[in-house]
Amino acid sequence: MKQIVLRIFDTQEELQVPIGEKLLEHAKRCWKYHDTPIVAARLDNTIVELTRPLDRGGTVKFIDLRSLDGLRIYQRGTLFVLNMALKQLYPNCELWVLHSLGNALYCELRCSGEVRSLSEEEIQKVKARMNQIVAHDLPFEKNEYYKDEAFRIFTQQGDEDRIRLFKFRKKKTIKLYRCGDHYDYYYGYMPPSTGVLKWFDLVKENDGFLLILPDQKDPLNVSPPKPLPKLSSVFYEYARWLNVIGIRTVADLNEIISRGEREIAELMIINEALHEKRVSQIAEQFANSGARLILIAGPSSSGKTTFAKRLLVQLRVQGFKPLVVSLDDYFVDRELTPRDEQGNYDFEALEAIDLKLFNEQLLMLIEGKEVELPKFDFKAGKRTWTGQKIRLDKNQPIVVEGIHGLNEKLTESIDRSMKFKIYVSALTQLNLDPHNRITTTDTRLLRRIIRDYKFRGHSALDTLKMWPSVRRGEERHIFPFQEEADVMFNSAIVYEWAVLKVFAEQLLVQVPPEEQEYTEALRLMKLLDYFLPITNLEDIPRTSILREFIGRSAFKY
Repeated sequence: MKQIVLRIFDTQEELQVPIGEKLLEHAKRCWKYHDTPIVAARLDNTIVELTRPLDRGGTVKFIDLRSLDGLRIYQRGTLFVLNMALKQLYPNCELWVLHSLGNALYCELRCSGEVRSLSEEEIQKVKARMNQIVAHDLPFEKNEYYKDEAFRIFTQQGDEDRIRLFKFRKKKTIKLYRCGDHYDYYYGYMPPSTGVLKWFDLVKENDGFLLILPDQKDPLNVSPPKPLPKLSSVFYEYARWLNVIGIRTVADLNEIISRGEREIAELMIINEALHEKRVSQIAEQFANSGARLILIAGPSSSGKTTFAKRLLVQLRVQGFKPLVVSLDDYFVDRELTPRDEQGNYDFEALEAIDLKLFNEQLLMLIEGKEVELPKFDFKAGKRTWTGQKIRLDKNQPIVVEGIHGLNEKLTESIDRSMKFKIYVSALTQLNLDPHNRITTTDTRLLRRIIRDYKFRGHSALDTLKMWPSVRRGEERHIFPFQEEADVMFNSAIVYEWAVLKVFAEQLLVQVPPEEQEYTEALRLMKLLDYFLPITNLEDIPRTSILREFIGRSAFKY
């Protein structure tokens, strides 16, 4: 029998094994080198399941819950177990996984299309059934089926939404996982068996419940997320709107796209009308607030800049003449900039801003005094003074967009009643199917990949390499303060993945297989494959947030 060579990273062994060898037994030998369960492996730069027969050798690094890939795999397995438990207890109902709240997923049980609210006692029964499934250590078995056979399985299980999704795919076969007598698919790699899925919790939340999962920082300590009532309300509001227009899943969107440009154009107009209505409402809320300072913040590629420009227009409609102040002009001189753990300049640190000068000038402007605004020379790394002096009219608002906008320390000298804080993010609510949501983070990452290529000359590989650092900055500087916002703006666009697909696929396919980021590029391409493309971009309004990323916006950036 042909032999292949495996280099086990944990033990530094070089093993000759038969082709077709599985990594599960090798993983068990290496558990002692990991403080969390091993759920998969990386063979060179490709993720492989522990139960997959290998057709080649390479370097093996095992994946546990300390990595994002490991957490994703663990989440898919736990959702599979949750769905199994619910099907056993409520066979005529369907699980819907709607959005994330910290380290938890908000889920609902729907029967005949209506939400079935579970009592505390019922939730405990579901949890007990999940624990039984985990205790039985049932394997996840992956098999490939022709479409008609897979559709028969879906029909038997009542998965009509999945049939509608897969009918648009060109592939003749569909890969499904079987666990016990239940079939399902979660669009990614799975753990070897249910036995590793011991860390989770279920708690009641509104009409649904939260599936609480391990956190990357402390995976074996499963604790409820911090309450996020404002963020939750935005998710619920957007979900209701999607129900009204009849688009809950990618299959719903694909059917509209398949019917032609007229319906696509109508959908674009409706989505932009929703955004414009919300921006107008926010401008009106500010007008009634008595505040003088508008602070806008949000994670990368959330559409903050376009939102800010549209808000300026609506403020003018309200009779205001807003002054935009750039936070970048208040950087301290380069040699005073704090450094991160690697010794690099940390421009995202709050201390990179001259808080004293920033607060002094804001106070003077609010009090109607004349101020000379600074300008930061990024090439020289120093602040300059241009002689530009300004004095605000009475009630003239100041608009500041920046990463620390929601952090009270940024403007601690200004009375809270004078501040109006806005959080902007693409809070996606479109599902692939009832069990699989599209994450806000993936939406923002695709936006970023396209924008970086079109306007900054970066490849998809460049963006994927820097993305973990961007995410760490968001976790540190933005997400802890999101509930400080007075209002939230959801920049998600229901049809945007069908547009982003046109640009992103050709960029992602260029990521070389030997790069570590290849698996992430592959994951995104697999998700994009479920969307029909929107190729006629002329009907996308020039003021749309989407234009910030794909180009030809009416605004100057």
